[in-house]
Amino acid sequence: MPGLYLLAILAAAGGVAALDRRFRLAAFRSPRRTLLAVAAGTVFFLLWDAAGIAAGVFVKGGSDLLLGIDLAPHLPLEEPFFLAFLSYLAVVVWGSALRTGSSGEVR
Repeated sequence: MPGLYLLAILAAAGGVAALDRRFRLAAFRSPRRTLLAVAAGTVFFLLWDAAGIAAGVFVKGGSDLLLGIDLAPHLPLEEPFFLAFLSYLAVVVWGSALRTGSSGEVR
């Protein structure tokens, strides 16, 4: 089913955002810093992808789950969404780690 992968990414991002909102771990604590970190991570990984594509290391496989829209050769539309999700997840996990003590209890 085309678009299912993008839908899954957005659904997962919604779940992470719900946790972020509930515990004020990243965007709901410091929106500007979170946006900057997510943007920086997304750009970094897009550049990484571009280098991998240019070197022939990264290639897009075929899948019925993708929309079929490419932003560049071997760079599907879903990739920036995934990279933004990955960066946001990392920031939320970092915020969670900062809030937990060595005992594992949330402060």
